[in-house]
Amino acid sequence: MQPRIPRQSVHEQGIHRADNDARLSAELAAVVTGARRRALRDGDRQIDTAHLLHSLLESDSEARAVFGDGPQIARLLGYLVQRSIGYGLRWQGSVEDSGAIPVIAAAEGWSPLAADALEHACERAELRGDDLASGIDLLATIVADPGSRAVEVLHRAGIESPEVLIWIEGRSGEYVGGGGETGC
Repeated sequence: MQPRIPRQSVHEQGIHRADNDARLSAELAAVVTGARRRALRDGDRQIDTAHLLHSLLESDSEARAVFGDGPQIARLLGYLVQRSIGYGLRWQGSVEDSGAIPVIAAAEGWSPLAADALEHACERAELRGDDLASGIDLLATIVADPGSRAVEVLHRAGIESPEVLIWIEGRSGEYVGGGGETGC
């Protein structure tokens, strides 16, 4: 009998530079690790933006604070949990790529949008003069593409991604983009 959660190996998953990227804060590196575990446990071929969003909400208090403590965060987490047992099953076996933005070459184990979001999070940090990307940087980039799975989950939970971007922009005083762009 095989274990329910298969072990992750370099051979099975490949290594994306984000796993060891010196441009990620320790907190964001933990988010990436959590997203990888979640994708593996769910039986998904690739880490996508919904995995990253789920891991952000679990691991990054600043990103979680964007959604408050009320019923909105409970509803959002409920939809994220359901992806492995409900509507998210239709995503298995497909690649997340909205086509809305030019995509960097995705590494094995990463959807093109998730790989692009991580790269843009690092660029966003550099633009504000920080050496390390944070969870808020990643949150801003994953919700900027209206075709991402993270945005679909937000929408199902009654949260519109432009509202999230406005909150982040107001909090930081930085332009984070809109209409599918990350401002990077």
